[in-house]
Amino acid sequence: MAHRSWCAETTGQESNERLEFLGDAVLQLVVTDHIFRTYDLLPEGELAKVRASVVSSAALADVAADLEMGEALLLGKGEDQSGGREKPSILADAMEAVIGAVYIDAGWNAAAQLVMRLLGEHIGVAAAGPGGHDYKTRLQELAARQFDQLPRYEVLDEGPDHAKRFFASVSVAGEVKGRGEGRSKKQAEQGAARVAWEVLSAVVSAVPSPAQTADPAEAEAPGA
Repeated sequence: MAHRSWCAETTGQESNERLEFLGDAVLQLVVTDHIFRTYDLLPEGELAKVRASVVSSAALADVAADLEMGEALLLGKGEDQSGGREKPSILADAMEAVIGAVYIDAGWNAAAQLVMRLLGEHIGVAAAGPGGHDYKTRLQELAARQFDQLPRYEVLDEGPDHAKRFFASVSVAGEVKGRGEGRSKKQAEQGAARVAWEVLSAVVSAVPSPAQTADPAEAEAPGA
């Protein structure tokens, strides 16, 4: 998979951008068709929210990271050295390109099956509403939006198999932002994600918007 940074350094090579364009359209239609047919009680506004959550860059990047897609990318030297193989925006684009390629090579049914296999769980979580929109998902969306990175989890366990305890920590931008524990790996990660999400949300909320930092005298209406 060729990123535009690699094509800029390699004469005569075409990037994946056209496939990304096609893959995005296929993805949107597959998800839209599925949620329309499956969740017949959800109004239009809620359907739109579900779709937006599932086709977001954060969700696609999470899937691409699980597939270790970053290792398959052709990147320019600068992009590679700056951590491009882990950037959510690049991973999400690569995932769209794969969907587009599958559609061209194998048709609609194969592309739809791929999308549902990779994103079916995300759809279920998003359709469950705020209570089902778990903290791991919230954190990955926040981290992707604010840092263009995905959270990294480390999990340790202690005790015998019948009474094992799991301890998780989650890092964002190279810093541990939350810790959690539980009787399962998932429970521990959710606990860590919740702490990290609350910490980062508070920081983001505390940053004043441009309107808040503007000089009152400059913001004053002309002729006032």
